[in-house]
Amino acid sequence: MTFKLIAAAAVLSALPVLAHASPSCTTEPKAKWMSEDAMKAKIDAAGYKVKTFEVTGNCYEIYGHDKDGKRVEIYFNPVTGDIVKKGD
Repeated sequence: MTFKLIAAAAVLSALPVLAHASPSCTTEPKAKWMSEDAMKAKIDAAGYKVKTFEVTGNCYEIYGHDKDGKRVEIYFNPVTGDIVKKGD
């Protein structure tokens, strides 16, 4: 019985982490993705200052600042360059 309670507590404590998991940005193979340099240029042209650029799952993700200087975390579709999820 104690093991079941511990397991249930572990699952429940993991739920907030699971809720913040990265989104699904594309199902296209990486061969169809925009190059990282092209994506960075598109992001710069949109007015974002990138501090960190990374591949997260099937997304391009940045941490940085918008044109107003506010911190952002943004997930992009690596094929189209569209924003999939934006947070701060």
